[in-house]
Parts: sequence; C-alpha cells; structure tokens
Amino acid sequence: MTGQARTLVVEDDPVVATVHRGFVESHPRFVVVGEARTGADALRLVSALRPDLVLLDLHLPDIGGLDVLQRLRMLPGPPVDVVATTAVRELDSVRQAMAGGVLAYLVKPFTSAALRERLDEVWQRREDVRRAQDTLDQDEVDQLLAGPRSADRLPKGLSGRSRDLVRAALARLCAGAADGAGAGTGAAAGATAPRDASAAEVAEAVGMSRVSARRYLEHLVTEGYAQVAPRYGATGRPENRYRPA
Repeated sequence: MTGQARTLVVEDDPVVATVHRGFVESHPRFVVVGEARTGADALRLVSALRPDLVLLDLHLPDIGGLDVLQRLRMLPGPPVDVVATTAVRELDSVRQAMAGGVLAYLVKPFTSAALRERLDEVWQRREDVRRAQDTLDQDEVDQLLAGPRSADRLPKGLSGRSRDLVRAALARLCAGAADGAGAGTGAAAGATAPRDASAAEVAEAVGMSRVSARRYLEHLVTEGYAQVAPRYGATGRPENRYRPA
C-alpha cells in the first residue's frame, strides 16, 4: 500500500467527530475523506468513497453501529478495516464487534496517543497483507492472524521509547541528507546525497551503543518502518545502511 490510508469518521456528535478527525489527520499515514452522522450515511459513503478504514461509533441515531458493521461486511469489494470508537462497554457488544472483524475497540473518551497506536497497528497489518504472497504457508497464516506487533510486544531488551527515538533519529538524518542533495558545484552539483544512515550514525544521534542502535533498526525493518540495503566500501566489506520505509 502506498500513500495515505483513506479514513471515514462515523460519529453522530459533530464536536466529537471534529476531534477524531484531528486525531486521525495528525498521523502522517492517514487522511480523512468523509464524515457520517448516521448509519445510513456511513453505508452510503463507504459505497461511494471506498475508504481503507472506518472509525465507527456504535451509538448512532438510526442504525446501530453493530448492524452497520454487519452490513459493511456484505458490501462488494475488498473488506474495509474498522476500528470501533464508542462509549459502549458491555461485554456482549465488544464480543459482537470482535466477531464482526473490528481491528481495534477504543472506549471513549480516548487520547490522540491511544488512537495513534491503533492506527499504527492498522497500517502495519495492511502492510503485512500487502507484502504477503497469494499462497501462504502455516507460519505466514499464523503471523497474519496474530496481528501487528505493537510496542508492548517488543523483543526482549528493547523499549518502546528508545524505538521511537531511533525511528525519529533515522528520519531526521535521512531528511538532512536529502536536503543536502545537489549542493556544491561542478560534477557534484547534480549528485544526489544518500538518503540513508548507518547504525553508527543513528547511535551517535540518539546517544546509545552501535549494537543497540542496530537492534532497533533491524526491528524497525521487521515492523515495516525502515528499509535496509548493504553498501560496499573500498575494503569490499558491506555496511548496512538504513532509511525510512
């Protein structure tokens, strides 16, 4: 998947809808393409706009959100991803939402950080599906069914905060390299500066050991947030270089 995930906000309260729109659009990988105040509007807009994701309130004035969820699953075309955003807390409603295939269930009121974490997971799941082969082996099926890897399930010895610092440092270093592209005169004027960084460069930027930085960078590659490629120097020994995905 490329570009941004197109999102429909389904919320009957216009003030809350505006807040949720702002939460979504603060995430660089998501954009809001519409808002619906009723279940009927939600179904109509999903058919018309074909969004990638629906933020679905379960309390709607005409059709219950769980009924909307069931009807969404009957629409033709690829199934739309759904995150429930609701004040409904009853176990039966949560179970029905799970059975309807929601990717996450957020109880209102929730913070921007809470939604951002779920959006990260939605994006990762979509990337996992995009990269999957048409025919899967058992391990690949198990990985897809297990869902995306969140910060709470980092490999032993890694922390979510340090991972975020490494990811930010990588983006900053590569953006700096890109800004310097084409600077200079003569033959170098048209050259493109490398838009990547080594583990040692990231380690220095963050203030951690090169070994630790490399572990975080490799984890970001596994998560789909970074890409790695070897670069061969004068000695013939390759150095892994990283850049944001």
